[in-house]
Amino acid sequence: MACESTLPEEDLSCPVCCDIFKDPVLLSCSHSFCKACLQEFWKEKEWQECPVCRRRSSRSEPPNNRALKNLCEAFLQERRQRASAGSAVLCSLHGEKLKLFCLEHKQPICVVCRDSRKHKKHDCIPIDEAVQDLKSQAKDTEKTIKEDFERVHQFLREEEEAKIAALREEEEQKSQTMKVKIEEMSGQISSLSDKIKAIEKELEAEDISFLQNYNATMKRTQCPLPDPVRVSGALIDVAKHLGNLMFRIWEKMKEIVQYTPVVLDPNTVHSKVLCSMTWMGYDDCFVWGGEFQERPDNPERLAQGWAMGSEGFTSGTHSWDIEIDDEYWFAGVATESVNRSDPRDEVWGVSHVDSFNTDYKEDFDYVYKVSCPNTETIYLPVRHNSRVKDRIRVQLDRDRGELSFYDIDNDTHIHTRTHAFTGRIFPFFSVRDGLRILPARASITVEQHI
Repeated sequence: MACESTLPEEDLSCPVCCDIFKDPVLLSCSHSFCKACLQEFWKEKEWQECPVCRRRSSRSEPPNNRALKNLCEAFLQERRQRASAGSAVLCSLHGEKLKLFCLEHKQPICVVCRDSRKHKKHDCIPIDEAVQDLKSQAKDTEKTIKEDFERVHQFLREEEEAKIAALREEEEQKSQTMKVKIEEMSGQISSLSDKIKAIEKELEAEDISFLQNYNATMKRTQCPLPDPVRVSGALIDVAKHLGNLMFRIWEKMKEIVQYTPVVLDPNTVHSKVLCSMTWMGYDDCFVWGGEFQERPDNPERLAQGWAMGSEGFTSGTHSWDIEIDDEYWFAGVATESVNRSDPRDEVWGVSHVDSFNTDYKEDFDYVYKVSCPNTETIYLPVRHNSRVKDRIRVQLDRDRGELSFYDIDNDTHIHTRTHAFTGRIFPFFSVRDGLRILPARASITVEQHI
């Protein structure tokens, strides 16, 4: 308590980060700073100077300010004790209620934190609103996961029923076959029994009568019955029903479960973009201009009809096919640090635009506009004007720095751009009426040892 009553919080705050001192060090000018803050500040300077008075420091490793460190630790300890004693959760740095949520750092903060240098330029929303947004997003995601797994469960249930039905059908067929065989054998046994009884009756007859009927009796004993044989295929074909059962089900599942090489990131799309994703992959699409969707204004969110892939690439060759239901669209790539409010000048890609609004002089209604940062725009003719949908392939060779575009339906190469990309490169899209990521062809290969 004493530390808080004798020293105001400002005297315990680092002038650089504006938070309570962490491992404070003391300069010769008597100013103190967090050790990490001072070292970071000096990295950008030609010489070691005080961030406040600009006086040069004679020591590259200033001494620890132990007295100040003890005061700060006591101050924070008192804050934590007060926070644990009360019902409300308080900021560990400032002792204020955590009323806000920083979208940049994804953490709850107080009003003092919001005005500090660390969070000053960050977007913040009320913490209740942040909780509601996160719960709503989690609920929607959980619903989609359950729906997708229910489809998988339904598929497996149907497969189980089909396999059991096939087993029961074979059981019925082979039982019927065995029943016929048993009836045939029963008939033969009954016939033999009748002949045996008749012969025994003749043997009991008088001598003259026996001799008179001898030839007929001998004919009765001639019974050309085939020797009994074991019936082939009488057993259930267990290998057919159980052999590689899980593999065969998995192989069949690939016919209905599709793979898309690019998954759109819903956290990047605008509030008026309808973005849907399901296990079928083919429904991974977004449409601009739909009904307004309640989405948090997080830093990753893009303006208007833009969307970004969820995975960035730092190496390798990657390609994805898109189908567009619109005459105006953009497809390409962008860096992770692209300007979210207006990314047009920071993307590499191809646009499909009206030629009348360009400097293109040839007689084409539409042209491909090839855009790259700090590079002159190139216009290329679109050699089809009546197609309802466009299907475009984007191919990125990250290692060679090549970005290529192809017209899938015409099987033609549109253009290739080269650039020395740095950092992670993400698929990037813009559309008005609808864009769909097409599924890639999946295959299952069994290794053969020859």
